[in-house]
Amino acid sequence: MQRHTHTLLTGGRRTCALSEPMLSASLPVLFLLVAWAHCLPDSSGHGNGSISRHDYCVLGAGPAGLQMGYYLSKSQRDYVILERNSGAGSFFNIYPRHRKLISINKIHTGRRNREFNMRHDWNSLLSDRPDLLLQRITRQLYPDADTLPRYLDMFARELELKVQYGVDVGKVRASNRGIAGERSYILTDQRGAEYDCRVLLVSTEEFQNQAVLILGKGNSAFETAQNILGRASLVHLYSPNPVRLAWQTHYVGDLRAVNNEVLDTYQLKSLDGLLEGNLESIAIIKDGGADRNGRLSAGRGRGVGRKGKGKFYLTMAELLDGPKGNKTARVNAQDLPSYHKDNFPLRQPYDRVIRCLGFRFNFSIFDNSARPQPSKGARGRLPAVTAWYEGKGTPGLFILGTAAHSRDYRASAGGFIHGFRYTVRAVHQVLEQRYHGKAWPATSLPTSQLLSWLLRRMNEASGIYQMFGVLGDVVLLRGSSCEYLEEYPLQALSKLPTLSGHQVTQQGLLVLVFEYGPNNTNSLGAGRAQNEWTQAWKSKFLHPVLYYYSSLPTEFEMKHRPSGWPLPRPKAIHHMIEDFLTEWDAPISHSQPLRRFLEHCLQTDLRAFYAESCFRFALTNRKVPLFCRQGYLQKQGLVGNSQLWEHARDAGLMPANHEAKVHLEDTPLPGHAGASVGSEVHFDI
Repeated sequence: MQRHTHTLLTGGRRTCALSEPMLSASLPVLFLLVAWAHCLPDSSGHGNGSISRHDYCVLGAGPAGLQMGYYLSKSQRDYVILERNSGAGSFFNIYPRHRKLISINKIHTGRRNREFNMRHDWNSLLSDRPDLLLQRITRQLYPDADTLPRYLDMFARELELKVQYGVDVGKVRASNRGIAGERSYILTDQRGAEYDCRVLLVSTEEFQNQAVLILGKGNSAFETAQNILGRASLVHLYSPNPVRLAWQTHYVGDLRAVNNEVLDTYQLKSLDGLLEGNLESIAIIKDGGADRNGRLSAGRGRGVGRKGKGKFYLTMAELLDGPKGNKTARVNAQDLPSYHKDNFPLRQPYDRVIRCLGFRFNFSIFDNSARPQPSKGARGRLPAVTAWYEGKGTPGLFILGTAAHSRDYRASAGGFIHGFRYTVRAVHQVLEQRYHGKAWPATSLPTSQLLSWLLRRMNEASGIYQMFGVLGDVVLLRGSSCEYLEEYPLQALSKLPTLSGHQVTQQGLLVLVFEYGPNNTNSLGAGRAQNEWTQAWKSKFLHPVLYYYSSLPTEFEMKHRPSGWPLPRPKAIHHMIEDFLTEWDAPISHSQPLRRFLEHCLQTDLRAFYAESCFRFALTNRKVPLFCRQGYLQKQGLVGNSQLWEHARDAGLMPANHEAKVHLEDTPLPGHAGASVGSEVHFDI
């Protein structure tokens, strides 16, 4: 079986190889984490027959492996990272072929907020070190590929992650010899050493004047075409589907503008072109030279036409069927489509054929007892995973990094560093709850502060912004207070008590998620965006959406949710109007509609808190926020508690005989400052 490096794709991009046509490459195993819930005694030595036991083993020092290693180190778990090569991120020493990343590294955002800036840094990993970013290595918007291994080495070194290089795991099998007969996984390296674990997480110029056929229309195909346009006589791109533009589909894995020069030469009829057709129905034959009868030799070749050694012809596979149903070894002129249709688009031979059809997950290192199932999506190239990234049919085996992109293939950013750095963190929280009894981190808030907290997350949070429709914030309502859980896997909402350790009460829950609207208009045409907050539900660009449920959705409801929805139909839903600046802090268009939605869900008048906050602003600021000028100073609110009334009377702002009529203290919701007006406070974003 062919072996592949245990590293990780760059931002989920597909890469190309000059090789035999129609054979797909294998997706490298991205990273593998194996965990014992309880630490077993460690054995020394790494030679033949030795067994090393750790709480956690991470296979692969790519971005996903190092990200998980950071969280294991931060949690003070016993772990080791196993890497087959001599350095971190070795995949990027080879790919992308043309040595340029398409993951942006935007340094200048005009903001100082770290969380906000991570929305525009697609390469750096998460840590508590504000300086441990890719911008320390390069300040290029689209960095050179060589910078990523340097950054990953720096990340591992400065955080003192426990990485062992030169360990090539070639076999993974399941075993029942673990603690109390539980299922475990055994990893075997090239020296015969074994690693015994219980939980497994898997995270891996020659064209002068020549005619070139490229199979595929992804970024790697267009990147290759762009690099040879000036030298090749013509470039054709062939795939089953038309080209999909990222700025139309909102999927960063589709064609990016930085790689689309060949679209110009195609549309302006400068020899280059794009065609669609079924890859399974074509055959590519290599002309090894004509024989005495003028027949071509259907040589297998290696996918690269050498000068003086024949050309490549594209034909229909059915034309090569022999009389007995086998493929003929000799090809006549009538075996070519141009013989039957003289204007067949691909009738001219090619000097080179380049395959850019993407990677396939390397299932070969797993034996039958531990092999993940292929997913139904992504053409079966990736393993199938649950909503919490556990392999289907392989309990205790988790898939992370680009290999887990089957969960949100062509729907979100899970196949890219700026996406899976957050899903890795989510899986770590699941592991902490399952094996160590640590509940999902939650922030306890008075309900009066919920509005300002939601606005802060909408304007700053990177995880739910990048992993739109996949990760969301969950607010567990508790009457006068609430618990706020960040970046929970939405499709696992029905399993929230088990996976997070938090219970849902009869007050219900809110879920904050980012979504795109229906993409049924010209992405650059007039009327492509909504401006009126009353039409927020028609927003087409990325915008926050709040779902309210009076009880936790069931697994049945999750499975039968409306098509295209990340969650089942809620009791109430609220769309925040899309915003050109992606800043949801306008008092009338954003804050006020959100406050009214929360009041409806909580059955509580939140305006009292708004008035109390504005009263404090009036006492401490020369210029109060606009929201206060339009409400409180126009006498459209009441001060929230007797303490503030007394302070106002003492300051001479209220008549001495004015009696405070306060009823808030009799309700379960306290009069707490700083809620509804929180949107007008200047967030450092």
